[in-house]
Amino acid sequence: MKNTKKKLKGQSKVVKYSFTGNNITKYSGLNTVAKYMNKQGIVKSISTLFPTEWHSATKFGVNQVLISIAMSSFCGINRICKIASFTGDGLVRALLKLDKAINENRACELTEGNTISATLKKLGQGGARKLQTCLPDRQVLLLTKNARWLKESGMESITLDADSTVKSVCGNQQGAAKGFNTTKKGAKSYHPLLVFVSEMKLLYHTWFRTGSAYTANGIVDFLKEVEVSLPKNIAKVFFRADSGFFSGKLFDLLESFGWDYLVKVKLKNLAVLLKKQEWEVIDTQKDIAICEFAYKAGSWKEARILKAIRTVKEYVETDFFGESRIVPVYQYACYISTYKLDATGLHKIYKQRSTSETWIEQVKGHVMAGATLTGDFWANDILWQLSVFAYNISVMMRQKKDKFKRQEHRTFIDWFISVPAKITKSGHQTEIKMYENHFYKADWQELDKLIEAA
Repeated sequence: MKNTKKKLKGQSKVVKYSFTGNNITKYSGLNTVAKYMNKQGIVKSISTLFPTEWHSATKFGVNQVLISIAMSSFCGINRICKIASFTGDGLVRALLKLDKAINENRACELTEGNTISATLKKLGQGGARKLQTCLPDRQVLLLTKNARWLKESGMESITLDADSTVKSVCGNQQGAAKGFNTTKKGAKSYHPLLVFVSEMKLLYHTWFRTGSAYTANGIVDFLKEVEVSLPKNIAKVFFRADSGFFSGKLFDLLESFGWDYLVKVKLKNLAVLLKKQEWEVIDTQKDIAICEFAYKAGSWKEARILKAIRTVKEYVETDFFGESRIVPVYQYACYISTYKLDATGLHKIYKQRSTSETWIEQVKGHVMAGATLTGDFWANDILWQLSVFAYNISVMMRQKKDKFKRQEHRTFIDWFISVPAKITKSGHQTEIKMYENHFYKADWQELDKLIEAA
């Protein structure tokens, strides 16, 4: 007689549960991330730059706190208390040599007086500067590391895409202010400045700024830091930015560097100015026309050539002395550049910068940069920088193979990082055991071997 107890009929089987498991992890891919960080000397650099003064009451090292923040950002985790819970993960505790989770009690949900926030606030402005500002005769972490990655790439020519991004806040965080905010008008925000090395998707440099800062505020000093840090193998730089960066001082700086540039024009009377120009129709079927003309702003030392393209946005019906006519409504795009191309060529190159906006969304939405906040500006600056660092680590550890390089960070988290496993210990050996039929097993092993061999 057949055993019918194993057949699924009206209900599924329900099993007991308990929160008593230990030595398990949700993020087994962090083991490879830690391996890569060790090979790159990142853990050693953080430990050297941020030494801990150990006292009888000291339970956690500054390096443990900072690396836990970077790793949690890598996993798409935000908020201080969630980071604290994250450090209770079995693998995270093993990697960071933690005896217990940082602030594993629930009191941290009610106050910012916990180890993570307290450590960041204590580091303050000096800690933020150590992370990201290029200062003479002083080691910095992020810019120095990015320059080394760029040098190791072997590239001699790069494209720098500059941009800014608004990160709205809910509260009265220090340094947050009302400014240009398309997603949440009237809300306080921060307004970081960024520049990517487009060929690598690397976020090369960033400044954390108040929300009232205009797009191009500080861009001259910002790019001076970039220029000083670039490795000597970079012989040619092409700088590209939107109309928010249209500035004579910026163009003077770029020309003094010997960099090529392409920036979209922003002028109050631009539409009126363009309508007065003589246009050359280059495509009669699509009604595309171009023009170029010299322009000198009041603060400029000399005139520069502006190049514009005119295309049809739509056709509308109008009344002309009682007669109905279909007329085109034009849209314009105007550029300033050192490239000897006409407006159509510049327009094509400019549109390629739209990919950097996708990378910004990955920085904010995937590694949660700017989503974890305290009430202190410099602590928030450090949180932003560490999240950016997590994004760059993700990008660089996948550079060796196109199929990994092309993936968005969220996809990378799903198949490589967020893989549950059990942690076993035998003697002095610690091992993580993942599900034997993991769907991406072959890819997981391939990437791990690439990191091991690097």
